[in-house]
Amino acid sequence: MTWPMAACALTLAATAPALAQTKTDAPIAVRIEAGAPGAKIDRNIFGQFAEHLGSGIYGGVWVGKDSTIPNVRGIRTDVVKALRDIKVPNVRWPGGCFADEYHWRHGIGPIESRRKTINSNWGGAVEPNTFGTDEFMDFVGQIGSDAYISVNVGSGTVQEAAEWVEYMTADPETTAGKERAANGHREPYKIKYLGLGNESWSCGGAMRPEYYADLMKRYARFVRNYNPKQTGADAMQRIAVGPDQGKPAYTEAVMAAQKGHDWAWNIEGLSLHSYTTGGWPPSYSSTKFDETAYAKLLKETLGMDGLITKHAAIMDKYDPEKKVPLAVDEWGVWLAPLEGTNPGFLVQQNSMRDALVAALNLNIFARHADRVRITNIAQMINVLQAMILTDKDKMVLTPTYHVYKMYLPFQDATFVPVKLDAGIYTQGDITLPRIDAIAARDTQGKLWLAVSNLDPVKSASIRADIAGVKAGSATGQVMTAPRVDSVNTFDAPNAVVPKPYTAKAGAGGLTLEAPPKSIMVVRLD
Repeated sequence: MTWPMAACALTLAATAPALAQTKTDAPIAVRIEAGAPGAKIDRNIFGQFAEHLGSGIYGGVWVGKDSTIPNVRGIRTDVVKALRDIKVPNVRWPGGCFADEYHWRHGIGPIESRRKTINSNWGGAVEPNTFGTDEFMDFVGQIGSDAYISVNVGSGTVQEAAEWVEYMTADPETTAGKERAANGHREPYKIKYLGLGNESWSCGGAMRPEYYADLMKRYARFVRNYNPKQTGADAMQRIAVGPDQGKPAYTEAVMAAQKGHDWAWNIEGLSLHSYTTGGWPPSYSSTKFDETAYAKLLKETLGMDGLITKHAAIMDKYDPEKKVPLAVDEWGVWLAPLEGTNPGFLVQQNSMRDALVAALNLNIFARHADRVRITNIAQMINVLQAMILTDKDKMVLTPTYHVYKMYLPFQDATFVPVKLDAGIYTQGDITLPRIDAIAARDTQGKLWLAVSNLDPVKSASIRADIAGVKAGSATGQVMTAPRVDSVNTFDAPNAVVPKPYTAKAGAGGLTLEAPPKSIMVVRLD
């Protein structure tokens, strides 16, 4: 993928004036109820999504074994290192809408004999199928992640899906296992999650909820995992297609079916897809926007809380013990494609605003940790709200990537309630909370606080109070930028990056200074 990223930065400098920055007056009190811990924040809420779309796979992950770009068996080493550094827990693949037209046999065996097809969903590009099942499993192994496989329910068959999972998980003495071994991997693969279709209410087949629920039962019954190591807590979890945004029909139909399941089948998750778009089709620019556009998108993304609450309430009717997690396996900012790019490749930049969108969503997922136990941002590389942008041998980490790295202490941490008077940030007729915050105890028992200051103009003094404990200091990182539309480019990769932050308690307690439009993550000691 090639686009004028440096030119975008120059355009921003010329067209978007920096906002004046002033300091707020009264400190905002944040009380951390350390004695009242909540649910575990499952590390899988930090999952990723890699669809065959644009240069997300080809150029982003896969460059081929003969490439001059450093690689291991065709997979970029710079991308692998970057993803290992944020401890990616799971990767959803091969889609997306692409999954319901994907036929796995096109992507196994000798590369030179694989069938070339057309990616009819995304830009009409030629799909060479050089990155298939074994390459994907190699990739997740290199980054230390689990596989989330989406099977083809829309244009495929139950038999095709069953044989695919058999190929991946069967004993090497079986015919399927011998074929896998002949392709370079004797031992069965591990599949952590199995998606039973994708958006079956739309691109996955435009199915009525009841029709999908009946079809889903067949996939849940006959698509079996044969890996003997995947039992008990390590058993493969089947994720059914759930609602389109706020529409409840799929949630009702699938959860009603799940409640009535017998010994022969079950599901272990329900998906939810929701994007921050500013309207459909997406028209908001990822590079040229003002404070009003900034505020509108933040307000829209805060709606994720109500969306989860709505569907969780329906799930509670059928599953009051919360055994079935809500998997928000597609979310993120979906904006207008960058000028000069293929519209079907969904290329956009990634700004300080998008970093705040990511932080707000992660905070919402953490607050709903009792029900939300897996999410997948869209997407991992070069597509939509990406972690990483590449152009041939060049790579840059986006502001969103840095949020994921800052939030590492929250993986598998225990949620701790926070009370605060968030204040108000107003832009025109848009009103938002000035501050958003979550807290948690990490796996070593350390207490962490994440604070986002949504106000792009005023900094905020945060008075951190831990119930029953005196906080003496805070150590961590803070990330801000000159403007809400600041981005990282190949020529200026460190325009938006975290900086070290420390604070010590004074006579009035521990006070943290959150700059305008910033994200802060600190350990409280």
